[in-house]
Amino acid sequence: MTPKTGLNDGYVYRERIGAAAGRSVLAYLTDTYRHSTEAEWRARFLRGEVQLDGVTATGAELLRARQELCWHRPPWQEAETPDSFELVHEDEALLAVIKPSGLPTIPSGGFLKNTLLAFVRRRWPEASALHRLGRATSGLVLFSRTHEAAARLSHGWREGDVEKRYRALSEGVATQEHYDIRAPIGLVPHPQLGAVHGANPQGKASSSSARVLERRASQTLFEVHIHTGRPEQIRIHLAFIGHPLAGDPLFAVGGLPREHSPGLPGDGGYLLHAETLAFTHPLSGERLRLHAPPPPGLRNAGN
Repeated sequence: MTPKTGLNDGYVYRERIGAAAGRSVLAYLTDTYRHSTEAEWRARFLRGEVQLDGVTATGAELLRARQELCWHRPPWQEAETPDSFELVHEDEALLAVIKPSGLPTIPSGGFLKNTLLAFVRRRWPEASALHRLGRATSGLVLFSRTHEAAARLSHGWREGDVEKRYRALSEGVATQEHYDIRAPIGLVPHPQLGAVHGANPQGKASSSSARVLERRASQTLFEVHIHTGRPEQIRIHLAFIGHPLAGDPLFAVGGLPREHSPGLPGDGGYLLHAETLAFTHPLSGERLRLHAPPPPGLRNAGN
């Protein structure tokens, strides 16, 4: 685990104003970023942490389209995380590693330095993550080492060349052997964050296939093949068919946030593992298939 060894360097959150034009800066930040109260945002204005087009804001300014709004978050103590990973593949174009559960892939939320990207770059400063796994999700993450490799792999991702298979432990005993899930995914209401991704008929087209690997007393072990890469896709899709991940604090049956005290997207408690990645190597053109052994809770009985 990463030790508590002081503060990070702080971070500047930037955004370009669009539909919020005409609202005060304070009202916009309070309504949009509900992780903080109005009083907390007022204190940040008093400390000079918020700027509008490079000028320290008071909170009373009325927003205009295309303005740049910045919050200069002071250095903070990050929560402890795992600080190691396993190298699966390395060559001059790319890296593949196994991320442990509990470690964010890239900076987000309360994490800036305690991330897989930061730890990988200590050894390979040129590395760039080609995709991300949720903090609680373990398994394979692919990094490019050159711009050319990143461009070719990103193209392959868009064209469906990359095969991604996961293991997931879900609530309930499945009545079918296979599920073809097509629920669109888009933003839905969340009481604390305002909105999170969930099953939304007006959302983006999404596709997953789930196959039963094992039935347990009150749970089902699935292999899930995702054909699109929407945020939280597996958690949402399995919940949509009536089998939310066991221990998932956010999504309930139907693929929407739980009605009473739903958790946050980064909260853990569930078992989800990126087991297989297969893709065309950007330099050799050969088909490469990588495997990350599942953790104990996601293994078949007897394995």
